[in-house]
Amino acid sequence: MELQELLALYDQEERIKAVWPDIVREETDLVVRHRPKNLDAHRDSVFIAHTRLDAGNADRVIQEQIEYARGLGLKVGWKLYDYDQPADLDVRLLLHGFTADEPESIMALELDKAPTELLQPVRADIRQITDPKLLRDVEAVERAVWDEDQDRIIAYLTDSLLDNHGRMSIYVAYDDGIPVSAAWLYLEAGRPFASLWGGSTLVEYRKRGYYTALLAVRLQEAIRRGARFLTIDASPMSRPIVQRFGFRQITTACDYDWEPSK
Repeated sequence: MELQELLALYDQEERIKAVWPDIVREETDLVVRHRPKNLDAHRDSVFIAHTRLDAGNADRVIQEQIEYARGLGLKVGWKLYDYDQPADLDVRLLLHGFTADEPESIMALELDKAPTELLQPVRADIRQITDPKLLRDVEAVERAVWDEDQDRIIAYLTDSLLDNHGRMSIYVAYDDGIPVSAAWLYLEAGRPFASLWGGSTLVEYRKRGYYTALLAVRLQEAIRRGARFLTIDASPMSRPIVQRFGFRQITTACDYDWEPSK
């Protein structure tokens, strides 16, 4: 598939049409946004998934999203892609009080072109986590790698195991019984894209193949369950790894966040 065709499909399926469990999708002429059905500690933002803006209406619409979220007592998360308009939308968001995260490369692999290396039986000790109590192993890895509180992501993964009806598959790699790497796969039946998340490995266990093993396990599951494409929001660390396996960059995106003044 040509790159522009793939990007157009991604735009439609992953940004415009996507729906999520326990999330209300709202669409206007100018914005596709999502908000939680229930306000809780780990889903505390209105998320702006797609916009159709221009220089004449961008500032008004940005402020409208802020006021909408403020009325619900929520933050705003806005994922800005490099082809979104107007071209200075990033500057406008900053002027409205948003803060920017580090840009990530949106990478995609056509699964019918998956490399043979990722289709082989995985020899590493990779275990799928289905018991929420065992998410402590995920938390141990994430906390050690990122050196920050993981309560929010663990709460989200717990809800995913209990309520998402198989949409989320969570895996941990072990070395002699020690959890050393963790990652998860999101896949919804009938949608062409499955997505990779997590992918964190303890520093002292890197370059031993655990990231690749977790990638292979998730890729093989995505194929079994009928996905056509596998995507990842790749950091500078993970981008060269997945690129080696045939993932192509289709765009760049950056998360912008706004929260009320305290």
